[in-house]
Amino acid sequence: MSDILNHIEENPKETKRLIGMGHEQLQQLIYNAEKLHNEQQALLESQKVRIIAGGGGRKSKLSIKEQIILTLVYLRHLTTFQLLGIQFGVSESTANDTFNYWLPLLRELLPSSLIEQVKKNNLTMK
Repeated sequence: MSDILNHIEENPKETKRLIGMGHEQLQQLIYNAEKLHNEQQALLESQKVRIIAGGGGRKSKLSIKEQIILTLVYLRHLTTFQLLGIQFGVSESTANDTFNYWLPLLRELLPSSLIEQVKKNNLTMK
């Protein structure tokens, strides 16, 4: 478990400072995001033509909860993916891939103001 997720679970009152939403909101967001993720994975799986049985491949180092927290930490602090990777114990490219996977899913669940803030800052950073 990542240090940030561990800290949030031990100190739920500090959740708002770390990721910009209350602990109860975070729990609801994680529940809804996991549900949406599972629905999308099931849809993708149903459309595949498999020669080899599913279930192979490398398992993710981060749990779904940690992946969502990583994305929310980025949205809140706009840190580098290198630093996010260090904080969550993954590579910079894994942190980037994780963020880019979860952003469209969270876009459906989060208020647009948070997403627009990130898009605006990314456009000015280029």
